[in-house]
Amino acid sequence: QVQLVESGGGLVQTGGSLRLSCAASGGTFSGYTMAWFRQAPGKEREFVSSITWNGGITYYADSVKGRFSISRDKFKKMVSLQMNSLKPEDTALYYCAARVRTSYQYWGQGTQVTVSS
Repeated sequence: QVQLVESGGGLVQTGGSLRLSCAASGGTFSGYTMAWFRQAPGKEREFVSSITWNGGITYYADSVKGRFSISRDKFKKMVSLQMNSLKPEDTALYYCAARVRTSYQYWGQGTQVTVSS
C-alpha cells in the first residue's frame, strides 16, 4: 500500500523560504509521477509541481515558476519542494500526490504553509 507523508510546513514571512518533504513508501515508484498540490481556504485544490520518478522531468504551475523547485531522491524515496520568495498567496495546505496512470490516486494528509505579510 502506497503511503505518502508530508513534512516541513510552517509559518514564514513574505520573501522567506521553506522546504517541504514527502516520504514515500509501499512501492518502488518506478513509472510514477510525483506531485505537489495545494489548497487555500475557500479555494479548490490546485496543481503546484510534478516530477517523473524515472527521468526527473519537471512541471510547474505558472504561479510558482522560478520560485519553487521540485526534486526526488530515489534512494531515500523522498520528494522535496523547495519554495523561495514566498508570498502570502502561497498560503495553503500542501499535499504530496502520486500517480501511475492518468489521475493521482495516492495522497498524503497535507502540511500547512502560512506566509505572513
